[in-house]
Amino acid sequence: MAYLLGVVLFALAILISVSLHEAGHMLTAKAFGMKVTRYFVGFGPTLWSFKRGETEYGVKGIPLGGFCKIVGMTPQDDDVEPGDEPRAMWRYPVWKRTIVMSAGSITHFALALIAIWFAAIFMGLPNKALAEPQPAYVKVTNCVVTANEPPRDCQAGDPASPAKLAGLQNDDKIVAINGTAVATNADLIKQIRALPPGEANIRYERDGATGEVKANLAAVQRTPLDDPKAAPKTVSALGVEVMQLPPGVPTMVKYGPVDAFGATAHYTGNLAVGTFESMKRIPQKVPALWTAVTGGEREIDTPISVVGATRLGGEAVQHDAWELFVSLFIGLNFFIGVFNLLPLLPLDGGHIIIAWFERVRSWLYARLRRPDPGRVDYLKLMPITYVVILIGGVFTLLTVTADVVNPITLFSR
Repeated sequence: MAYLLGVVLFALAILISVSLHEAGHMLTAKAFGMKVTRYFVGFGPTLWSFKRGETEYGVKGIPLGGFCKIVGMTPQDDDVEPGDEPRAMWRYPVWKRTIVMSAGSITHFALALIAIWFAAIFMGLPNKALAEPQPAYVKVTNCVVTANEPPRDCQAGDPASPAKLAGLQNDDKIVAINGTAVATNADLIKQIRALPPGEANIRYERDGATGEVKANLAAVQRTPLDDPKAAPKTVSALGVEVMQLPPGVPTMVKYGPVDAFGATAHYTGNLAVGTFESMKRIPQKVPALWTAVTGGEREIDTPISVVGATRLGGEAVQHDAWELFVSLFIGLNFFIGVFNLLPLLPLDGGHIIIAWFERVRSWLYARLRRPDPGRVDYLKLMPITYVVILIGGVFTLLTVTADVVNPITLFSR
């Protein structure tokens, strides 16, 4: 029941976000005097509508988005009545059209920023120290999994943890291995794997005192740290989990209303970098998506659709992980905001780049004392637009299919 509630809540959050996106276009267009004839939530058959002034508002039967109709978005549009010619969108200055077309993405960014600010106050944001190298504090496991498998609980037949047998304890800080200093938790993993299985001297700190033990490192199969897709090879394991932060240091930090602004800016900067990096890797992840659809293992970093995000939202509520629910909402809004600004038709960014291309071209022709070449003929760009729509449609179908037949899950079942 909690899972279903989470799915409904996240789907509703997405619908509200998209509806506000279209409201951003509508309100800015109206503010500049452009004519907006329709604003609807959803697609398909009209369930309910009313008309106020020159705009019809309503709700349609398929709650998968929304739209608003601005008269004369391009010179080729045939929806402009003779009396509305001066109010056709394409006749307005380029800066006004830019504001109108970017208002949808700005709305998504605003929703993400507001959600981050509230999260900083009431839920907390990830500790900034997580992005910095940390000392090698460890948690001792009960066993080691010798096969190259996803993390799991110990099972009969798994060898005991070398660290536990040697006497290491939770929250110990590993400072050296065989006399070589260990500066960070990343160093610990690298140095352990670089050693042959067998005896190793482990120096540690515990409650301010230094000690040393001999641990018999286990032989396990693991993929290389720098190439997770390579074939597994035999390396050593100590039987510990590295801690992200020292003991007692929280992974999530709450802020006051004023300090939350700085924390929001920092978090947003990291989010922007992560979003752009994820978008750059999308073409590389298509084969992994196809593998997931055809029965292979679903990689956790493969792209997800709105369906996948909604399922994760349901899982978050089911496991009372509201921080994850909010994080998904923030990430999705930020991604949609950035994606819509890509300079490709039919995205908002495509209309913006064409408007500025026209403006720059007119300026150059004026300097060259040549006649203004006029507006771009959108009809000539339709083949490229269709290609973008086709690629986007195929990719959407692929991600939706993967999210249905082989979804990503963040919690053990």
